[in-house]
Amino acid sequence: MSARAGILVTGTEVLDGRVRDRNGPWLADRLRELGVELAYVTIVGDRPQDMERALRFMAEQGVDLVLTSGGLGPTADDLTAEVVGRFQGREPVLDEALAERIETIVSPLRKRWPNLDPEAIRVGTHKQATVPVGATVLEPVGTAPGLVVPPGARAGGPTVVVLPGPPRELQPMWSAAIETDALREAIAGATVYEQRTLRLFGIPESEIAETLRQAEREGIELQRLEVTTCLKRGEIEIVTRYEPDGASVYDELERLVSERHADTLFSTDGDTVDAQVAQMLRERRWTIGVAESCTGGELTARLTSPAGASEYVQGGMVVYANDAKVALAGVDRKLIDEHGAVSEPLARALAQGARARMAADVGVGVTGVAGPGGGTERKPVGLVWLSVAGPEGASITRSVSLPGSRADIRDRAGTVSLHMVRRLLLGESDG
Repeated sequence: MSARAGILVTGTEVLDGRVRDRNGPWLADRLRELGVELAYVTIVGDRPQDMERALRFMAEQGVDLVLTSGGLGPTADDLTAEVVGRFQGREPVLDEALAERIETIVSPLRKRWPNLDPEAIRVGTHKQATVPVGATVLEPVGTAPGLVVPPGARAGGPTVVVLPGPPRELQPMWSAAIETDALREAIAGATVYEQRTLRLFGIPESEIAETLRQAEREGIELQRLEVTTCLKRGEIEIVTRYEPDGASVYDELERLVSERHADTLFSTDGDTVDAQVAQMLRERRWTIGVAESCTGGELTARLTSPAGASEYVQGGMVVYANDAKVALAGVDRKLIDEHGAVSEPLARALAQGARARMAADVGVGVTGVAGPGGGTERKPVGLVWLSVAGPEGASITRSVSLPGSRADIRDRAGTVSLHMVRRLLLGESDG
């Protein structure tokens, strides 16, 4: 069995949702790269007893490594280093040299705000420089040092890596953490895993469940693979992890999925539709422009997210008001009066308008009812019309009825739009 780890995210602001946890997913990826099996991710508030319970639980489950994030600041509620030291049975001690280094880091604050209380700064600095005996100090990226704390009185327990909360500080500090002897010793049993991702669009999860049952009937040894399926952004994602000697088993699974779902499987190497569209536009040296209403800029944001987007994205316009559709996208007002703002003709006009106004090879138009409270019986919340227009009259236009909140509808409409662009780039057209 590979080395196992847990992630403990601290902070009441994360627990109650005021701040989104970005560290847990990032650290999970780093553990996977090291071949360490992630067993648990826990979020707790700034309460010492809850931190200790979470640490105790992970230790009882036999994890080799725990990564914590947050709680390393100078204020009274930043208690992670103290709690971890106590849990590991290591006494706290002031590191005078570390205190001097932190003093140097915070000294510009005194020049910027001359009225700051120097005693308060000294107390805060000493708090951050008080570390468990025997811990390896990770030099501050901001003002907070990190720590690698091996088990002391709790011999045989996990090594705990204490990292700051801000991602801009945590991420560069991780590079230093993985070079420490204590961390490397803790994960000495790490196994190198392979991980592959298949992506499908236009298929329910129940079909994938049947495919996995078919794999078992065909004698494919699925027990040698860790297969996870989930619905994400309107697509099915099949993520499979396996040890190197399971590669032939995975190949058999991929073959079966490819055979059964040839018309919906669009990625066998993990590439997203966003990345595929970007690459196809680059290869053709085509440009794209967008006119979107109910999605509020979601599609434009996704088109510009891959690296090098400026090469092919001419721009995007968000046109909610009918006057904006006319003035910016060049839509004929009579078309709006006759068919309404959420209709097939309007989606086509927006796509053609985006293409013409931005001098783009491909234009995309999106119009719909994202809600809440904006729908009618004939045009309910979730109804979205989408159209893609390309050179020589090529076009694809569709309507979809999408469930969920406004954010869900925007996100899924963006996914459908990108798949329509992909199809047009592959040569498909309604006429």
